[in-house]
Amino acid sequence: MDTVRWGVLSTAKIGLEKVIPAMQAGSYCDVAAIASRNLATAQDAAKQLGIDKAFGSYEELLADPDIDAVYNPLPNHLHVSWSIKALKAGKHVLCEKPIGMNVAEAEKLLHAAHTHSHLKIMEAFMYRHHPQWQRALQIVSQGKIGNLETIQSFFAYTNTDPENIRNIPEAGGGGLMDIGCYCISLARFLFSAEPRRVIGMMTYDPQFQTDRLTSGILDFDNGSATFTCSTQLAPYQRVNIFGTEGRVEIEIPFNPSPAQTCKIWYQHGGKIEEIMLEICDQYTIQGDLFSQSVLKDSPVPTPLEDAVANMRVIEAIIRSAKKGAWE
Repeated sequence: MDTVRWGVLSTAKIGLEKVIPAMQAGSYCDVAAIASRNLATAQDAAKQLGIDKAFGSYEELLADPDIDAVYNPLPNHLHVSWSIKALKAGKHVLCEKPIGMNVAEAEKLLHAAHTHSHLKIMEAFMYRHHPQWQRALQIVSQGKIGNLETIQSFFAYTNTDPENIRNIPEAGGGGLMDIGCYCISLARFLFSAEPRRVIGMMTYDPQFQTDRLTSGILDFDNGSATFTCSTQLAPYQRVNIFGTEGRVEIEIPFNPSPAQTCKIWYQHGGKIEEIMLEICDQYTIQGDLFSQSVLKDSPVPTPLEDAVANMRVIEAIIRSAKKGAWE
């Protein structure tokens, strides 16, 4: 077997428009099936994307012996339950971020993963696999900005649709869960550590009851990270990484266009170097890396323990904001 046969749970927009086409362009991914709770919807998606099989239920897809792995882009509150069902059905799992609704859920999934240790499972933080982030990590880890001292990140968009899943609290909506999780993840990624304490501030939409503006500070033993995320501000994203001797700035850190080159800036001393990255699709890279882990029976790029740790910080930010103190 030189490719992994993938099944997709749901016809979520991110899957149809971004992830599935990207995985189909990969060298090790064969997107063989898609499922929806409505057969006609699944059939339409399959026809649109050239997928051979369409199922009218997630259970039918999981029962298909020809499917090796499952991509789970379901709403946040369904991530853990359906990922566990996929593991029990003998499928490898790539699950969208955030991994669950809370730490307890995430740990439940981790326990299931340990029970099915022959299967691969990973949280789909695709940004980490993009060459711009690999380059930024290399610059930092090689000491080219001196000692890493602080990271500033900002991620915002505008979404005021009451029907959108991101504005429904019961489904795990809100800015922190949707995009703030990136800001937390990247700080832990670059520091290669967990924060010892955090503080958060959250503003909630009076109608949706989801956080529409969240800021936080993560205090690491050897530095700090600050972030702001919002679902109701002008669309913008940027990351700045500061060291004692230099700086790295990432222009489009989270969703760079797969059709255009992207760039980062590396400042050292009085010089600023513009680093251009080749055109690529981070979803293609993610799918191929995970598939190679399956084919070679090697560790996935990011272990599930990292997803649990990220959820632990998310939960701490929420508690901190509620009590107005460091957590």
